[in-house]
Amino acid sequence: MAEIKLRFINKSTDKSNSNVVIFQKNQSIQSDDEIVAWKVIENCSTNEHHDFRLPMNIQVAASDSWGNFTPKLDAYNGHAFDMIPDRDGDTLKLSSTPSKSSKEVEVRNNLYKGSINANIYKDGKLLAVKSAIVPGQIASFQMPKKIWIGVISNVREGEIINPADVNQVNTELDLLGVASADIVMTGGDPGKPATEYTFKLENKVYV
Repeated sequence: MAEIKLRFINKSTDKSNSNVVIFQKNQSIQSDDEIVAWKVIENCSTNEHHDFRLPMNIQVAASDSWGNFTPKLDAYNGHAFDMIPDRDGDTLKLSSTPSKSSKEVEVRNNLYKGSINANIYKDGKLLAVKSAIVPGQIASFQMPKKIWIGVISNVREGEIINPADVNQVNTELDLLGVASADIVMTGGDPGKPATEYTFKLENKVYV
């Protein structure tokens, strides 16, 4: 299955067109990554919907402190990538030595000096990042078929989400075996007490 087709449907009473943020969490054991806002749905009014897709494949690129990025390379579970010095400059290449886990993708800093950032992309958008990988260190990524979704203000796609905001997002949607589904948002009643937003998978079609 190349992708999961999803439809966000706003059935809440929200009148402010709050930003709905979707992200994934790196499940690697060694992960302490910052969380990236992969998808931000804006200005989706009550009873409107927004279609998007969650591809299964990812890409990887490395960047440095000067804001330089390597080309994106297709990555699959079990792949490892080495950042190495080359005649034309520092280069990210697929390694002949696989990652330690068949469920993970690794980025290894094999430079003599200088830290790098490992960037993971899905659907061309930044999904996860591990910063300040020094020579000899490895960044590992394991991105499950799960998404987290919630309402967060003042965040844009590709930005790091404030940890306090991440902690407020408690809806995890398991997409294992799902080919398509609706994500229905309800709640948002501004009464006393205000009703929290809830998100549920409906009309699921399985592989």
